Amino acid sequence: MLDRYASLNANWSYPTAIRFGAGRIAELPAALATAGIRRPLFVTDPGLVTLPIVGKTLAILEAAKIPHAVFSKVDGNPTLANLDDGLAAYRAGGHDGVIAFGGGSAMDIGKTIAFMSGQTRPVFDFEDRADWWTRADPAGIAPVVAVPTTAGTGSEVGRAGVITDPADHTKKIIFHPLMLPKIVIADPELTVDLPAKITAWTGMDALSHSLEAWCSPFFHPMSAGIALEGMRLVKDWLPRAVADGHDIAARSQMLVASSMGAVAFQKGLGAMHAMSHPSSSLRGTHHGLTNAVVMPYVLAFNRPAIDEKLAALARYLDLPGQSADAVLDWVLALRRDLAIPHTLREIGVDESVLPEAAAMAEHDPSNDGNSKRLDASEYDRLFRNAINGLL
Repeated sequence: MLDRYASLNANWSYPTAIRFGAGRIAELPAALATAGIRRPLFVTDPGLVTLPIVGKTLAILEAAKIPHAVFSKVDGNPTLANLDDGLAAYRAGGHDGVIAFGGGSAMDIGKTIAFMSGQTRPVFDFEDRADWWTRADPAGIAPVVAVPTTAGTGSEVGRAGVITDPADHTKKIIFHPLMLPKIVIADPELTVDLPAKITAWTGMDALSHSLEAWCSPFFHPMSAGIALEGMRLVKDWLPRAVADGHDIAARSQMLVASSMGAVAFQKGLGAMHAMSHPSSSLRGTHHGLTNAVVMPYVLAFNRPAIDEKLAALARYLDLPGQSADAVLDWVLALRRDLAIPHTLREIGVDESVLPEAAAMAEHDPSNDGNSKRLDASEYDRLFRNAINGLL
């Protein structure tokens, strides 16, 4: 059984071309050629740029005689300044595409650099609202090859990037269908040295994507099915990936769960993300960790609207009791097992963020996908519950 899981290696083309399997980073030159990229800008983050996995990947480019440059001025919560610096590096180097290598922050900046490389309007003119994406010039969007090194955001299969607007400190989603990377190389060997706590935080982010998508009231049956299976993979494999980072079977399955979560949330997100975005922009919290902390509070708050969906999820996951209570109990137990703090206060978010954070949450696009749309007063109460541990 384990040998079968450890040797997972396949290509598929949903929602983009994915080359999945251990050691497949060696195919990066071929992927670049297929994507039409001859002179890539390699975008990563400062925590990765000095690690062996980056050195090994750059050596592959050098052996293939592919001219490239490295950009790593990327904050954990990407900013407009990061994007401006990246665009300057892209244009100065005469690049024709991007390798987005890393976790969510590198993916967001890498994809947005490629998107903005040929645009003339400001980036926030393309925020994910109504049909703003149609303002973009499709001919000015450069191709991206994405290489995830964490199993959380699933941004490698997403059509958007998240950038913090310095004018109001809000996270804004920049969207265009052509921001979807042309090719993804999903190599679990690149994730084995991820610290246990980051594995836990990013894995819980993947869970939040599928869980919020499942609970969203919008009709998207394909994403609903993907969300269910994504959550099963997290249940079965995240504790193993945290316990042993070199468990290739667990790392492989979590990479799949991460991509599935990002596909699933086409159906919608919800209050977890609406709370996480202002927490990270105002207090610098880790996105996945914040989602993990607020998860049970949001489930409890939304319970009247999602009780039947949670019970169905409990049956699919074969949880004891197979009820909505079973899902909440499982989430709480999983958080304890992964050493996730129980309150927002423990990660630096206290009542001082209110009412600013509550108002930001109300207007966050993720609020539209919650089981019921919440106003600022309800978010104020939710934040206070999560800050003080009131379930």
